[in-house]
Amino acid sequence: MTGPLAGIRVLDLSRLLPGGFCSLLLADFGAEVLKVEDTGAGDYLRWTPPHHDGADPSASSAPFVALNRGKRSIRLDLKHERGREVLLRLARSHDVLLESFRPGVLDRLGVGYGVLRVANPGLVYCAITGYGQEGPDRDRPGHDVNYLARNGVLALSGERDGPPVIPAVQVADLGGGGLMAAFAIMAALWERERSGEGQVVDVAMTAASQRWLAMVAAAMLAGGPPPRRGGLDLAGARPCYSVYRCADGWVALGALEPKFWEVLCDGIGRPDLRGRQSDPAVAAELEPVFAARTRAEWAAFADAHPCCLEPVLELEEALERMPGAVVDVEQPGCGSVRVLGAPFGMSRTPARDTRPAPALGENTRAVLGELGYDAHEVAALEHAGAVA
Repeated sequence: MTGPLAGIRVLDLSRLLPGGFCSLLLADFGAEVLKVEDTGAGDYLRWTPPHHDGADPSASSAPFVALNRGKRSIRLDLKHERGREVLLRLARSHDVLLESFRPGVLDRLGVGYGVLRVANPGLVYCAITGYGQEGPDRDRPGHDVNYLARNGVLALSGERDGPPVIPAVQVADLGGGGLMAAFAIMAALWERERSGEGQVVDVAMTAASQRWLAMVAAAMLAGGPPPRRGGLDLAGARPCYSVYRCADGWVALGALEPKFWEVLCDGIGRPDLRGRQSDPAVAAELEPVFAARTRAEWAAFADAHPCCLEPVLELEEALERMPGAVVDVEQPGCGSVRVLGAPFGMSRTPARDTRPAPALGENTRAVLGELGYDAHEVAALEHAGAVA
């Protein structure tokens, strides 16, 4: 069964998380993704611990498999003239080129968008960077925590008198980079259906993840006071939407609507708290109530009194309880590797999320053959070090 993106061909020159997650989404739903890796170590994520137990030490890491299942791999030296020739030939037959280099790197190598566009006017060229292709910060290095620090997200996390709290997942990399890039690529491809023209998609992770503050920023932009850490309704400021310690862990309460708050108050025998879901003083009254029961007891309570109350699960518990969260990938050299599956379902064209990740350069010769290189030409390219 083919996926909804069958026929879309993607060249992925990116490394590590943002680009890898973007092209993973595309590959899971039918796009043909070819990883273009260097003739050295390739994508750094290949060598990121932990490896699967019992795996060949030279095999790909579990994180690499998780982000690169269902893709192919070719190794090119883009500093070599003949390596660049191969990339240009690939660009003619692909719809998308995805990269995450510093701005201007491919231009300096002689294979920037201006050159690629001549080879394929319909190419969608997507660049994921920290701060965008233009402006004074374009060459500034950074990681997820730096982008969140720069865009205002980090300052709003944590308790009022405490330090900012670094999220457990890479919000800027995944949300601002991978997800936004995948959406932008699909938007550009859809526009190409009408115009026939490709374009440059500039995804700056700092700006893109800042847009996740849409609701938080709205009141301030409408003339209200600037939001501050510990003062956000949906970040623990209201007792009806917060986390509470229980006898053996934590529970999360999300009783924003009065009807849910009233169910909670009546269920715990505190009808006097009705109408006070926004009163900060109520939190101190709820703390001993929640501390008196276990997570399991509160889960049973929530079943009987639906009030948007859930136990806070550790990751292993959450994965065990979430149907379809984990898929098994039969990875050559590693055996069966368990990774997270596709993020959503489709009734007619489900994700193809159990295919293995490629070995480094596994498809180099096959791809070159598809491009029209004969065996002697492939051997010459390998001998010259242009491919591997």
